[in-house]
Amino acid sequence: MKISEIMTKPVVTIGLDDAVYEIKEIFSHRKIRHIIVVEEAELFGVVSERDLLRALSPSLESHVYNTRDMAKLNQRVHEIVTRQPISLPINACIFDVIDTFKTKRVGCIPIVDENNTPVGIITRSDIFRHFDQISAAYTIRNNN
Repeated sequence: MKISEIMTKPVVTIGLDDAVYEIKEIFSHRKIRHIIVVEEAELFGVVSERDLLRALSPSLESHVYNTRDMAKLNQRVHEIVTRQPISLPINACIFDVIDTFKTKRVGCIPIVDENNTPVGIITRSDIFRHFDQISAAYTIRNNN
């Protein structure tokens, strides 16, 4: 089974110098929990919903903003990004993805082309959503 069959694409990306409030807006309007950070179209890092929550003040959701809260929203992405994420090439096998999730503590795996340009992302939810197909591929693989 090919990674391209189950990865989420197109991938949502953001730049290192974009403002953190842009990440907050993306998470608010889209049903995703990870954003790929790029520098000159190459994979640089990942920002998760959890990273964003750690960086922001709890009072941001209320109507009581203070100067510090606004400053946090105006931070740049490079201040909160998880750098050098574990990624896999587009030609990797689905079993490489599963093995990576089993052995590493990651919430997502960016999928990159030969130029290290993100072309998709796989989360644990993607694995569960396609479990029947993956299971069938595993059965075929082990019977040959």
